[in-house]
Amino acid sequence: MTDPVVSTAWLADHLHDPDVQIVDASWFLPNEGDRGRHAYVEAHIPGAVFFDIDQIADKTTALPHMLPTPQAFAEAAGALGLKREAQVVVYDAQGVFSAPRVWWTLRVMGFPRAAVLDGGMPRWRAEGRPIESGESPAPKPSKLEPDFHPELVRDLAAVRQALTGKAQVVDARPAARFRGEAPEPRPGLRSGHMPGALSLPFGQLLTAEGTLRPAEELRAAFEGAGVDLSRPLVATCGSGVSAAVLALGLARLGRADAAVYDGSWAEWGQPGDTEVATGG
Repeated sequence: MTDPVVSTAWLADHLHDPDVQIVDASWFLPNEGDRGRHAYVEAHIPGAVFFDIDQIADKTTALPHMLPTPQAFAEAAGALGLKREAQVVVYDAQGVFSAPRVWWTLRVMGFPRAAVLDGGMPRWRAEGRPIESGESPAPKPSKLEPDFHPELVRDLAAVRQALTGKAQVVDARPAARFRGEAPEPRPGLRSGHMPGALSLPFGQLLTAEGTLRPAEELRAAFEGAGVDLSRPLVATCGSGVSAAVLALGLARLGRADAAVYDGSWAEWGQPGDTEVATGG
């Protein structure tokens, strides 16, 4: 597949294919409570395994759901039965929100056939497609060797360099948070944005039905935000989740090389020597 998303109709047709693996990546903002697994247990697509981004994460840092080491990821993904040769389809309970984060993580960790379910669980349920509830049986583990693609990840030092003009940094947070007019959902963080960053709230990449916009509309959204699609790109957000929605949209435009700042504002916005700007 060249498109990074698959339709609900496609997944329904291939639901029981042995080559297709389904991952529930439901996650909610901190001020919404720890509801990811609850949403999965309440209702999930048949055969889906639950990928907890807060657990399959680097436990040596206080930053939220940072990428684990390649070895730790291989062990966790193997415990879920995931296989690199499979067509992995990722969805979430909100539509297209946290699923792209897991799609991006899979790509970083060497899964070339990952895709996002367009419209996620809301669209799947609205169409009356089959769902299950409760905990699923433990999957048959798979054996995975570590693999890592560092070109898709940026850390704080790399973002500092990007902001000198080496790349464009595009912020997926809501505009009011970017401008510093609304507080961050995580306590203790400063409000505002990185000087020189561009603002493109991730919701602008989605249709009213919660699906990813077609390519021509995505192109218009990025260019309307001042993004030069021919230049290097780094996506950022609050904690590296909705930034992956920007990466998903860029992949639809043929820019599958766009990177995500893993620490995002959860790291940059802490009290310290990182510069913060406010306003438009």
